[in-house]
Amino acid sequence: MIKKLTPVLYVEAIEPCLDLWIKRLGFEQTVDVPEGDKLGFVILAKDGVEVMYQSRASVAKDVPAFASRALGQTNLFLEVEDLSKIEQALKGVKLALTKRKTFYGATEIGVQDAAGNVIVFAEMQG
Repeated sequence: MIKKLTPVLYVEAIEPCLDLWIKRLGFEQTVDVPEGDKLGFVILAKDGVEVMYQSRASVAKDVPAFASRALGQTNLFLEVEDLSKIEQALKGVKLALTKRKTFYGATEIGVQDAAGNVIVFAEMQG
């Protein structure tokens, strides 16, 4: 039985990605694990949603076979109740996906984190 799904994004450095999640979107950093003088791993959480970041240096020590994977190629799709609140939180941030309506009934916008991962926010209609 699956209880939960949490993406883990591998990045060169975690710190540049935190502003988007914490300052802009209101996530809380619930776990942080240092790797030398930088962060090696973090968990960010809000409203029952979690995302994890792990540095390449940390991955190399944890699961060496994963450390050679390409970075910044993950896409996250987050369904939200009110897209206008997300738009306000992201004001001034360059959009990777400008506001659009989709054939499947969503209004969406998207951004890239500092590592190049794409985060799409979607409000479903009716």
